[in-house]
Amino acid sequence: MSDTHDILCIGSVLWDVIGRAPVHMRQGSDVAGRITRIPGGVAMNIGMTLSRFGLKASLLTAVGRDPEGDELIMACEELGLDAFHVYRSEDLPTDRYMAVEGANGLIAAIADAHSLEAAGDKILRPLMNGVLGSDDAPYEGFIALDGNLTQRLLENIAVSPAFAKADLRVAPASPGKAERLLPFLVHQRAVLYVNLEEAGLLCQTEFETSEAAALGLLERGAKRALVTDGGNSASDATGDGVLTQQPPAVMVTRVTGAGDTFMAAHIAAEKDGSDRSESLNRALKAAASYVSGGSPK
Repeated sequence: MSDTHDILCIGSVLWDVIGRAPVHMRQGSDVAGRITRIPGGVAMNIGMTLSRFGLKASLLTAVGRDPEGDELIMACEELGLDAFHVYRSEDLPTDRYMAVEGANGLIAAIADAHSLEAAGDKILRPLMNGVLGSDDAPYEGFIALDGNLTQRLLENIAVSPAFAKADLRVAPASPGKAERLLPFLVHQRAVLYVNLEEAGLLCQTEFETSEAAALGLLERGAKRALVTDGGNSASDATGDGVLTQQPPAVMVTRVTGAGDTFMAAHIAAEKDGSDRSESLNRALKAAASYVSGGSPK
């Protein structure tokens, strides 16, 4: 265990099983490709990217006491992540995520984060019992929180005194879980990181551009919103106005984890003291490098 860390990453830490093919695919496609298994999950992806930028992430999640869980914890430690506070369940299996990607992007994915959901608030014990914080002495650092937690637990976090002083950065795990973040639309310390589709789901409408989506989230009560749209523009909206930039044009070789990379790179840039424009630029470059097959930088 490290005595210090730069950010808490709360959410899914699991095994990603990704099948990738170099051709365009559609429903029913049966093609040759590569299948890999790597550490993943939103919290894990954010933590790994932060580590590449020289920051120490501590994980709050649930991992089973099964061989897959032991291997995953070992992988976390080898990647420089603090897994000391991870809740290890005796009866819940380690979670998994499975995706199929083609040259035309993500074809389908299934996230099995049932163990994380079943563990519930057990993963938050270090923030409640005084180890990292408590209701009387709230945690005051950066927290990256993902929407793989249950709706009820996210609602509790949104009003919990233990989170009242944190710099809270929040992202849905997928469009299917975007509406779980509704409690954070009116949260005074939460920064939302969503894509165009997720922004539309939160606002119950459709947006044509990231700028319109970011402003729409502010109109619904968000303190700050960052909206990405794949290879199109990305926007950062606050009460001081909206900033929009275009990502570098690259050849896409992978997509799973791109949003997590963007979020982590943006947090790292702001923690480093970069202004809004430079932080957005650095995040877009890191995500572009990632989807093209390189390392975030």
